[in-house]
Amino acid sequence: MAPELRHLRYLLAVVEHANFTRAAEALHISQPTLSQQVKQLERTVGVQLLDRTGRTVRLTDAGEAYVHYARRALRDLAAAERAVLDVSDLSRGHLRLAVTPTFTAYLVGPLVAELHAHHPGITLDIKEMPQDRIEAGLLADELDLGIAFQGAHLPGITATPLYAETLSLVVAGHPGVPAPPQPLPVADLSGRQLALLSDDFATRGHIDVYFTAHKVQPRIAVEANSIQALTEIVRRTELATVLPDAITHGHALLTPVPLDPALPARTVTLLQRESAYRSAAARAFTVLTQHHIRTRGYVPA
Repeated sequence: MAPELRHLRYLLAVVEHANFTRAAEALHISQPTLSQQVKQLERTVGVQLLDRTGRTVRLTDAGEAYVHYARRALRDLAAAERAVLDVSDLSRGHLRLAVTPTFTAYLVGPLVAELHAHHPGITLDIKEMPQDRIEAGLLADELDLGIAFQGAHLPGITATPLYAETLSLVVAGHPGVPAPPQPLPVADLSGRQLALLSDDFATRGHIDVYFTAHKVQPRIAVEANSIQALTEIVRRTELATVLPDAITHGHALLTPVPLDPALPARTVTLLQRESAYRSAAARAFTVLTQHHIRTRGYVPA
């Protein structure tokens, strides 16, 4: 007799919580019922899957092997259910998207506006998270697409280049006052007070590597984990920052100042899981994103 789907979900809940009582609470069933159902699963497969002898419940060796396939089976079933519900004419659909933090400041808004204008029946779930979590979410089938940077990716992740993101020094702008005609030598930043993104952002690591390579040590007066807060600080003070050029496009109160040598560009990529089912919503978002990049003056990757 094959195990039922609820048995797999019950087993995974126990594994996640390492405790029958907490797992039962999460599943909204009684602890004796949960215990009985897991034992029934063990009788069905003919091996002990859980070690109940310690203070916490752990998988046996056989349980480790079984859970690997149980998780994959549930992911495949969820993908199958989405495929059945998928509507190729895009009158409805759902897209799970994650982006690294800087993209919410300039890219996500326009992309969502275009998707909603063309396909108002598609609903979106957008999350902001570090790149490693995006890739883990794609592999676990918790996300459909991610927008992040090119680099070393986890096995099973495919990355499609979108454009090259360039960065500059950013200072307060004044209407009618043009940007400096010449790039600023990076050495001039030694000792200068800056307001920078915090270590929560991959962009900060990129900036630090650049300063270190050119033996420049600016004074970090402010660290912020919000781009909006950072731009407000720069706009109202004499502090400068370093941000992607796309954030300052069309912003009259912020002026980008190129540095010499220039900060290295980074390739922005669209991430997805290899061999994953691509819904009509995901395909439509991919096409719209690529069209947006081609027609909005982004630097080719």
